[in-house]
Amino acid sequence: MNKLSLDALARKHLETAQAASAGRSSETFFGGHEHTLRQTLIALTRGNSLSEHPNPGEATVLVVRGRVRLDADGDSWEGRANDLIVVPQKSHSLEALEDSAVVLTVAKH
Repeated sequence: MNKLSLDALARKHLETAQAASAGRSSETFFGGHEHTLRQTLIALTRGNSLSEHPNPGEATVLVVRGRVRLDADGDSWEGRANDLIVVPQKSHSLEALEDSAVVLTVAKH
């Protein structure tokens, strides 16, 4: 069995995102393209975002730190630490309303 500290991973990637010109940093810590399930920690500094993109499969966003907004076709959902947002089956974007770290979980079909 493997154990991972999401808090430590979030801290590491928030520091990296704050130093990066794009204001973001990420790491897939479980699964990957060759697996059905993939979990990626994404850190975004305030005001930075993941631009609109299609949903690659069933997906959720777990907010580890900060506050984010997910937008999809005119609908939006805000989440803060410990909130879980179910990603709709349509194109969407994710914006950091403050320095944030989220875990994106995707199950590809």
